[in-house]
Amino acid sequence: MKQRALIFLTVLAIAGLILSVACAAPAPPGKVAPAPPAEEKTKDEVKPPPPPEEKPAEQVKPSPPPPPEEKPTKKVEPPPSEEKPSEEIKPEPEELPSFPLTVVDDLDRKVEIKELPQRIISLAPSTTEILFALGLGDKVVGVTQYCDYPEAAKSKPRVAGYSTPALEKVVSLEPDLILADAIHEKTVLPALEKQGLTVIVMSAKSLNTVLQDITLVGQIMGKSKAAARLVDGLSDRIEAVTAKTRNLTPEERPKVLHVIWHDPIWTMGSETFIDDLIQKAGGVNIFADEFKKSRVVSMEAVVDRNPQVILVSGMGTTQNLIYNSIKSDPRLDGVEAIVKERIYQLDGDLVERSGPRIVEGLEQVAKLIHPEIFGTLETAS
Repeated sequence: MKQRALIFLTVLAIAGLILSVACAAPAPPGKVAPAPPAEEKTKDEVKPPPPPEEKPAEQVKPSPPPPPEEKPTKKVEPPPSEEKPSEEIKPEPEELPSFPLTVVDDLDRKVEIKELPQRIISLAPSTTEILFALGLGDKVVGVTQYCDYPEAAKSKPRVAGYSTPALEKVVSLEPDLILADAIHEKTVLPALEKQGLTVIVMSAKSLNTVLQDITLVGQIMGKSKAAARLVDGLSDRIEAVTAKTRNLTPEERPKVLHVIWHDPIWTMGSETFIDDLIQKAGGVNIFADEFKKSRVVSMEAVVDRNPQVILVSGMGTTQNLIYNSIKSDPRLDGVEAIVKERIYQLDGDLVERSGPRIVEGLEQVAKLIHPEIFGTLETAS
């Protein structure tokens, strides 16, 4: 009996030993042990990747703020002062004319220009102003003692007075073009031509002739486009005046006397640019139907025609002398212009020079004759 019990215990011990060894041994080759249930993930625990357009929060970077100039949504227009002035716009390139070039001046003379002039003498303040207005000041080698505009003209050599150029000095400067005035026609012009010099004479009879003279100089000097721009601007200003005066009735046009000297009285007749200026400004030149060009008139003739407006101009300091003489002359006390105190001083440089500034003279005369239309010189814009 004891022997059976011993055998039974021995068998149990051996069986327990075999079982413990089997559990500790690795799995046989070719068989993979299944992962423990605790490490498995169920289907609903697996999160799908984000949609293509989405980025994980940590990868999204804020967009940089727009530059200051892009921030406003409404377009901001620059103020007028920030616009480029017209003079900064590059003009079209000029085209030189073909030489020799034949032109016709204001005396209906045909003049041949052999080549592009490089040395120019101006024998009148008006032609000097035209040359500088077209950017030709560097080619001017001589002027008159009265050529004082623009400022650069004052530094040019003086070769002439009002009507008497120093012929030897003119010749010594070797000009290839001389611009003269009608006052030089009788004596100066023949003397210059005798020296073989090329002379263009300008004799403006109207504001339109002034514009034609500017065009002619531009044509000769290869500045046609610059001349056209200048003429267009001046024409627009003339039209701005005449648009307001052309429909005035004869009764609405005051009788005007323009005095350029006082002892005796010297004034302008028809076929002069001053007569044309007075008409365009809305007045009537009281001696336009009496004579052409300029002439001395009697005091009796002035009183008889009874001007309603008297305009006084002159060169340099003579202007005040002429004005005071006319205003204080007792023989004119009954003239309407004196009675109503409508006697005015004009800048002689603006109304006696047939250059680009003649249009400024027109604008001033229009304001003096018709302040009810154009405003006064003090208040008109």
